Amino acid sequence: MSVTTTVAELRAALAGDEPPVVLDVRWALGDPHGRAHYADGHIPGAVYVDLDRELAAPASAEGGRHPLPDLAGLQAAARRWGVRAGRPVVVHDDLGNTAAARAWWLLRYAGVDDVTLLDGAWGAWRAAGLPVETGVPADPAPGDIVLRPGRLPTTDADGAAELARTGLLLDARAGERYRGEVEPVDPRAGHIPGAVSAPTGENLAADGRFRSAEELRERFAAKGATAGPAGRIGVYCGSGVTAAHQIAALEIAGFEAVLFPGSWSAWSADPARPAATGPEPARHEKETSP
Repeated sequence: MSVTTTVAELRAALAGDEPPVVLDVRWALGDPHGRAHYADGHIPGAVYVDLDRELAAPASAEGGRHPLPDLAGLQAAARRWGVRAGRPVVVHDDLGNTAAARAWWLLRYAGVDDVTLLDGAWGAWRAAGLPVETGVPADPAPGDIVLRPGRLPTTDADGAAELARTGLLLDARAGERYRGEVEPVDPRAGHIPGAVSAPTGENLAADGRFRSAEELRERFAAKGATAGPAGRIGVYCGSGVTAAHQIAALEIAGFEAVLFPGSWSAWSADPARPAATGPEPARHEKETSP
């Protein structure tokens, strides 16, 4: 199952008899103007998706800043976007797909198999000199998709702690947040004890496209990832959004991983949960399963 679609592939598909649904997930931490950016220019026919309102439930201490949305709400949103059974979906943003990966992961989690990330995102489309549409178009014809949860695995805080002890738990945030040097949004600085730093940005090449499968395989293997049932891998970030990008990169590299949706925003809001600071832990400090 492919994780990405190239700009050339999307262009050809949009000219075909059954074009894919294109979802534009403009979102960035601290920037509430995603819809305005979309209106300034987007792929013709693309539908704007509001990450905070459509791809997440309301924030809470227990669920973090971006809890997973309830299935009924997600299905209603997907139908508004025009998602239909058997019709491909391509998602992107303008940040290397670090936000769009939330839509990719959610739709896969809910049983939509043919959903991919536009490799290189909005920047690649623009760099190719392809047509751009402005304004906010009329809503597409409603879709008929029926969603069912559980097609991708998740874990909670206890499961994340266990993975950090006996498997591999990757922290997808920037290194300075992992080390506890800064914390711009969450209650405490630091990381889950035993987690390994693996910043999401390092999944991408300089042009904003994913690194090759071989490069990503080497990257994650160096962090301790192994394939197969014995290679238990979990991923978290600040609020479960960019961690989905890490899961996409891991899949390209041939690894399976579980998402901790609450991530650091939920973990750090619980005073009973410990926080570690400093650089990546040494491999020999991690426990192994019996």
